[in-house]
Amino acid sequence: MDFADATLVVLANDLGIDHIVTFDRKDFGTYRIGKKRPFTIVP
Repeated sequence: MDFADATLVVLANDLGIDHIVTFDRKDFGTYRIGKKRPFTIVP
């Protein structure tokens, strides 16, 4: 996890966002927010 990814994960967690638009499916497929919920990756 690099700094940019960590910032997005923390921000999403703080705002309660679980949908994310990204080309980095590999990394964001492994990151978890809240109570170990995965992100919903929007193509």
